[in-house]
Amino acid sequence: MIDVLVVDDDIRVARVHTAYVAKVAGFRVVAQAHSAAEALARISGHSVDLVLLDHRLPDGNGVAVVRELRRLGHQTDVIMVTAARDVATVQAAMRQGALQYLIKPFDFAGFRAKLEAYAALRRTVERGGDTEQAEVDRMFGALSAASAPALPKGHSAATAAVIRQVMKGSDGPLSAREIAEHAGMSRQTVQRYLKLLERSGRVRLTLRYGGTGRPEHRYAWTASA
Repeated sequence: MIDVLVVDDDIRVARVHTAYVAKVAGFRVVAQAHSAAEALARISGHSVDLVLLDHRLPDGNGVAVVRELRRLGHQTDVIMVTAARDVATVQAAMRQGALQYLIKPFDFAGFRAKLEAYAALRRTVERGGDTEQAEVDRMFGALSAASAPALPKGHSAATAAVIRQVMKGSDGPLSAREIAEHAGMSRQTVQRYLKLLERSGRVRLTLRYGGTGRPEHRYAWTASA
């Protein structure tokens, strides 16, 4: 079993997250905490594998909690579960070692996908031994792939994740050629994935009309995705 600490300043929200965890096979909540100080004390007093950590706490913030955990020598894994969505906070969480960042509000399906991806990553790590580049890529892409749509056989979640990152980092819609240049892929590969992502509702297609010829296809990552 993977032992989980749920940290949220709202007791009701903590209970909801605890109920969610109970529905995912292989996970169990061993404690709840509602402040930074309580979270640190709980981790020191319990054997905890994973912390589901809110950022906005009454006596500090989640990023500071992760920083203090590392300073104290705790290697407990952390997934941020918070309404804080500014890029600075996301970046700070990543730099302190948070494995994933789940923005509230979310549904149970999204929550479960993150936990199942984390469990798969743990199984890979616990096998130990040497590894190859393809396995390393799968390990690093495991959690982010949980946010991507299911892909048919012959398609890579890691490739879809790169295309997603390029599109989400853009100020506006991009053509397949522009995405290919930023991603370092062939245009044909990008077009193949864009069709899948559009069908899944993750990508929105628009047309840009010029003076002559056929309109240019432009793609944007949807806000709901």
